[in-house]
Amino acid sequence: MGYKILNKKEVCANQYELTIDAPFVTKNAQAGQFIILRVDENGERVPLTIADYNREKGELTIVFMAVGYSTKKLAQLNVGDEIADVVGPLGQPTHIKNYGTVVCLAGGYGAAPCYLIAKAFKDAGNKVYMIMGARNKDLIFWEDKMKNACSELYITTDDGSKGTKGFVTGVMEDIMKREKVDYAIAVGPMPMMRAVAELTRGKGIKTEASMNPIMVDGTGMCGACRLTVGGKVKFACVDGPDFDAHQIDFDEVINRTKIYKEIEKREDSCNLYKQADALVKTGE
Repeated sequence: MGYKILNKKEVCANQYELTIDAPFVTKNAQAGQFIILRVDENGERVPLTIADYNREKGELTIVFMAVGYSTKKLAQLNVGDEIADVVGPLGQPTHIKNYGTVVCLAGGYGAAPCYLIAKAFKDAGNKVYMIMGARNKDLIFWEDKMKNACSELYITTDDGSKGTKGFVTGVMEDIMKREKVDYAIAVGPMPMMRAVAELTRGKGIKTEASMNPIMVDGTGMCGACRLTVGGKVKFACVDGPDFDAHQIDFDEVINRTKIYKEIEKREDSCNLYKQADALVKTGE
C-alpha cells in the first residue's frame, strides 16, 4: 500500500507542493527533520525536508523542485496517485529554544523547510525575523504562511522585482546593525549558507546551517552525506541536518555535491550515486 497524494499545487515555476496521507510520519515529526521517498518500487531514494504537517489529520506536506529524473517523475503524479514509500521522520530536529532574537534566512527552495522552523522558534517565545530570498518575484512562495510564522518578514530578490534588491545577507547585515541577534539559521543553496556563516563569524551569534547534501539511505550507513564539521566527520542524515555553520567545511561539501549533478538527471542514478561515491573514497 502506497502513500496517497491528497493535494497538489505548483507554488511557482517548476516547484511543487504535495500533501500526502502519512500518519505514521506526522505522529512524531518536528521542525528541521526530513523524509526519504521513492516514487515507485524501482525509484531512487529522494530526501526532502518536512515543509509542514497536520498531526491530527496525518497529513504531510513536502515542497520540491522538479530538476532531476526522480523529482520530475514525482511532479507527474496527481491527486489520488500513490507514492511507493515515505520513510521518516529522519534526522535531528532543529535546536529550538528561547534564544531571544532569531533570524531565519531562506534561499530559494529553503523557504519551505524554514516555515516550520520559524514557527517553532516563535512558539518558543523568540522574536523571529524571516528573510526569504530568490532570483525574482516569480520564485517567491508561501508569503502569507511565512508572515504568520514569524514576527517580521523580509523578501529579497536578485533583480529587485520584489522586496529588497540583493541577497538575504544584506538584510541580515541591516538587522545586525540595529539590534542584537542571538541566533541565526540558514536554509538554502550552499554558497548562500556559507555567506551567512561568514557574515556572523566572530559576532557572537550562534549560527547553524541546514545541510542537505546527497543522501542515499538516510540512516548513516552509506556515508554519501558525510561532511566535515570542526575537523570531524559527520553525517547529515543522522547527526544533522543542522550544524554549527562556523565549523562546516563548505568547500568540501560544495565540491562533493558537484560530482552528482549529471548523475541526478539519469534514470539509473540510484546505482550511479554509489559508484561515484566509491570513486571519491578512493580518490580517483
